[in-house]
Amino acid sequence: MAIPQNQVFEKLKQCIDPELGINIVDLGLVYSINIENSHVHILMTLTTPGCPLDSYFVKDITAKLKTIKEVKDVSVEMTFEPPWAPSKMSDESKDLLGFIN
Repeated sequence: MAIPQNQVFEKLKQCIDPELGINIVDLGLVYSINIENSHVHILMTLTTPGCPLDSYFVKDITAKLKTIKEVKDVSVEMTFEPPWAPSKMSDESKDLLGFIN
């Protein structure tokens, strides 16, 4: 059975940045979701290259995605190309953090 991308997307919205209190999807940190058979590959970034939360996010994403019955393997790849910018955030996140649209 195929893993629905929207189910993966909803699990990723449960991964909250502990410093900002906003999920990684609304922060614009998730660049792509690739599903192949029972493997889910996430390409994401962090707000800065020196952010110490990389291993935290890998563990959190892996744990949440493995609660989907069909998911057997998860990989999380960090990239800084293109670099993250506040413009990648959802409007709600910008409002919460005080960014002017």
